[in-house]
Amino acid sequence: MDYAKEILGNKILIAALIGWAIAQLAKAILYTIVNREFKFERLVGSGGMPSSHAATVCAMTTAVAMQFGLASFEFAISFVLSSLVLHDARGVRQEAGKQAVTITAIIDHLIKEGTIIELPEWELKELIGHTPLQVLIGSIVGIGVGLWFG
Repeated sequence: MDYAKEILGNKILIAALIGWAIAQLAKAILYTIVNREFKFERLVGSGGMPSSHAATVCAMTTAVAMQFGLASFEFAISFVLSSLVLHDARGVRQEAGKQAVTITAIIDHLIKEGTIIELPEWELKELIGHTPLQVLIGSIVGIGVGLWFG
């Protein structure tokens, strides 16, 4: 059995991976333009514009819809999974990022006052979620890729 041929022939998987790759590349390019510095983390990390989570699941769901139809159980599963990922990217992870900003600021203040010593991992990752616009743009990218590959 030729596994590589089967994987490369899976339009849904390829659409999802290309949706992710396009969003990550766009994220790195936008970050570099806006901040005038390249950060490798933006090429593979989460958070930022556009949402690669949204691009990935929307490309997958659109490709599933094109291949199996909107009435299929495959589409139903893909749609529910995508809805959860989009909600998490916009809601839960964005709130976690806001909390990280606050916690880091509090610890910074306490260290400067001499109240506590520096902690081993006190600088928390703050860019982990997405704004509604970042999710929308990622979704548009993903739908476009899904239509192209579906």
